[in-house]
Amino acid sequence: MGIQQNGNHLTDEITIVNVKPKTIPNCSHLPPLVSALKASAERNTVAFHFPGHKRGEAAPSSLTGLIGTKPFLHDVTEIPELDRFFCPKGPLLEAKKLAAELFGAKETWFLVGGTSCGVQAAVMATCSPGDTIILPRNAHISATTGVIFSGAIPKYIIPEHNADWDVALGVTPAQESLIVDEAHGAHFKFHLEMPKTALDQGADISIQSTHKVLSSFSQSSMLHISGDMIDRERLQKCLHSLQSTSPSWLLLASLDAARHQLSTSPNTIFNEAVKLAKEAKILISKIPGISVLDLSASPDFPGMDPLRITVGVWRLGLSGFQANEILDNKLGIIPELVGTNSVTLAFSLGTTREHVSRLVSGLKYLSTTFPVRKCEKEKIFVAENAPCTVILS
Repeated sequence: MGIQQNGNHLTDEITIVNVKPKTIPNCSHLPPLVSALKASAERNTVAFHFPGHKRGEAAPSSLTGLIGTKPFLHDVTEIPELDRFFCPKGPLLEAKKLAAELFGAKETWFLVGGTSCGVQAAVMATCSPGDTIILPRNAHISATTGVIFSGAIPKYIIPEHNADWDVALGVTPAQESLIVDEAHGAHFKFHLEMPKTALDQGADISIQSTHKVLSSFSQSSMLHISGDMIDRERLQKCLHSLQSTSPSWLLLASLDAARHQLSTSPNTIFNEAVKLAKEAKILISKIPGISVLDLSASPDFPGMDPLRITVGVWRLGLSGFQANEILDNKLGIIPELVGTNSVTLAFSLGTTREHVSRLVSGLKYLSTTFPVRKCEKEKIFVAENAPCTVILS
């Protein structure tokens, strides 16, 4: 019921527009949050709520020309038919329960502030002012800010370090912590050749960047807890204090969709990606002047992610930064991480054979353009004590 618009003028005639009910239909073929967003968009409502683009009516043309209007159609606030971010009782709660079951957690939270806010909340939920927390010396800045927020006192341990590669190799199992920043390991549970997950190794809290190797939108992550040591109410309050009260339901739905994608074939979904990475590693290892990081660099280390390939270029007389400059600017190949002597390449479900072919060709170009130096041990360092830029999960 409302006021009709006649040309450029409004009239006071009463009109009735039929809308679909707020109840969410049971779309068993869709993940809960995706189903909820779909049903909400189909209701034919008028938006007198945020955000201001009103489901795309005022979306900036410069952006719609790039991505269209559909993302704006589903970019809404906490309207009743969706759920409440901090106290879910509907589709978000169902999505969280399904994620916890898939990842082997007691409970799971969806994060829209990335893994960083999850790490901060985990530290705040487990440490009080004056408590001691043990951290690896190269811990992510989110762990440091979590220590500041909590008032805890850090005690640092030094990760194993390989001088040839100038990379940090992690901490030994005896040094494992209660809280694990597993940002790069959300996929570990879904292939037998992956390292064991943090939860499987006894961690009480694991925070994972679902967007890194899995397929959710950037900035979306999950926090998992296991066992009975964590005060979940305190953790919930910490997350409430750190996360936005206006969450993106597109981010949340992408987490639910990524979980659903995995659940269709959890034991085989990464078979092709692992196979491609293995083939790439064999081809790359045959290129003169190119080295490939493997477990021989750290014999005591328990495992390595098969979807990460770290390529050393120092025998070509190049630093990792110089190699990255050529790969990116000249050849259109963009590594995930760049170190003093190497670049790290991230494979995922989206990696194709065409991608691998271009990568191998690009590294062959480096090899032929920059002949192997006679002194293979010559390294190029930025500084005597350059910070480690590659951390293997």
